[in-house]
Amino acid sequence: MNLTLLPLLHTQRDLQAIPRGMERFRAYIATMTEGTDDVVLPITGMNPMGKEHVTALLDDLLAADAEVIASAAIDEAATRLIRIPGERQVALVVIDDAQGGWTNRYFTEIPPPSADARRSAKRRALRWALVPIWTSEPWPVHAIRAAVLAAIYRSAFLEQIGFPETLHEIMTMEGLAAVFAGMPNPRLDPEDLDYTAEVLRAYLNARDYPTIFTCLFGDEAARSVGYPPFGLSPRAGLALAHDEARRRGVAPEDILLAAIRVP
Repeated sequence: MNLTLLPLLHTQRDLQAIPRGMERFRAYIATMTEGTDDVVLPITGMNPMGKEHVTALLDDLLAADAEVIASAAIDEAATRLIRIPGERQVALVVIDDAQGGWTNRYFTEIPPPSADARRSAKRRALRWALVPIWTSEPWPVHAIRAAVLAAIYRSAFLEQIGFPETLHEIMTMEGLAAVFAGMPNPRLDPEDLDYTAEVLRAYLNARDYPTIFTCLFGDEAARSVGYPPFGLSPRAGLALAHDEARRRGVAPEDILLAAIRVP
């Protein structure tokens, strides 16, 4: 893949410097669209009314040369995906899941499906690999690297394999992205992983969003949005997806390559 960095941290910091209110919101829209009817700079996930904690995080990221770290991860991904066609700009976007009502993290990570959502997600994925920088988390070097690699892999997966619609398909993509990114092993003990696999077995072909949501994110997240619980630990389905992809023993990039070769 041909991967390049789209530097957006200074752009986001400049927007944060504008006092909160309509002036900042109008500047946000103008920056994002550049006067067109389309998204030109992919900062839709940014909270235009972000408070001081967003400013502080952007300052920390800039001081730590986060985009230099991202560039190194981009070069690594380009080397590992050298046989995968495609061209992407990779951008770090600060997403505020810590304060305010702009973002529901769960709905942002796995958006509710619709025909328009699928078209929009695929169109974005063919232009950009967007790296969510959550305000609720710390961002050491290894976390930035992993987030960049995972975002690039998801973008390539959407192009080469297609938009995942069932629980199993989403778990496949998320598990492979986690392995490609070198994320730490799942934080569920073996007994909980086995239990989760047993519960999810009946739902692997599910397409309805509440079922997928609860299976991936667990009971605590489900209750927070009014969905029925299944007796699952936090992020149980995502942990299981990572564990299964790791046990599969096939390099995630080879999965993409095999998909290209299928007529």
